[in-house]
Amino acid sequence: MSTLRELKSRIGSVSSTQKTTSAMKMISSAKMRKATSQLQRLLPFRDMVQSIISHLLVTDQEFDSPLIAEREVKSIALVAFGSDDGLCGAFNINIFKQLLAIINNLRDTHGNNVKITIVPVGKKLAKAAHKIAGNGIDVVNAPINTRSDVDELSAFTEMLKDRFLSKEWDRVELLYMHFKSTSKQIFTREQLLPVSYKTLAQEIDARAANSPCLFEPSASAIFESVLPLHVRAMVQEVFTESAASEQATRVMAMQTASDNASELLEALNLEYNKLRQQGITTELLDIIGGQVQR
Repeated sequence: MSTLRELKSRIGSVSSTQKTTSAMKMISSAKMRKATSQLQRLLPFRDMVQSIISHLLVTDQEFDSPLIAEREVKSIALVAFGSDDGLCGAFNINIFKQLLAIINNLRDTHGNNVKITIVPVGKKLAKAAHKIAGNGIDVVNAPINTRSDVDELSAFTEMLKDRFLSKEWDRVELLYMHFKSTSKQIFTREQLLPVSYKTLAQEIDARAANSPCLFEPSASAIFESVLPLHVRAMVQEVFTESAASEQATRVMAMQTASDNASELLEALNLEYNKLRQQGITTELLDIIGGQVQR
């Protein structure tokens, strides 16, 4: 009977685990839907900024800004977006592996003397990043976390801009998981600063060429005002993409854990029933044997 008690205890533990993982899956699903809805709300702002830039770039005027100024790359900042919490599968591991590969690639491209600064967003990624600090690699903890609001994110964007404009960093890149669907997230690497003029030109809205505009006070002044908005929109979108990807990964991880718990629970129940049936059969044989002896 002690074996039956142990099995019953294990069944109760696995059942409790299954309920917990199912609840966590539901919570993560709700958070993922919230993040994807935030992405949808960001689209009008991003489209508006892109439309203004498109109208500016179709003119014959040449634009200049410190935010698009290319210079010799001696120092690079890699802003990597991870998670604060665990139980999200290989989300942080995959980002960290890609981060290591990018560091090796940068050294192959710019030489071993290039200074690399990692700016991890999320406690899990920050803990891993600090383990590789040294030998030309610095780690600067981001002043935000995965639960930061718009104001904190805007202040973080300003910090990145200030360090670029002060020439502390010659390039700033964003590393994150792009959200495609609940089951698919793609690691993405994008250059934030300097803003690529070629990239802006490639994203010109075709409608802008057919709808000329008058600019007041001037096209250059508007370009100077809109470009920081483009940078801010880019950071906000990447931050939200990462949040949606994190929750999607957690949903899949909790689904897998729940499925494994169901399989284990089924196997334990089967074993419990077999032992219980065996015990009942043994008791019946003992009773029948006693009656025969009489």
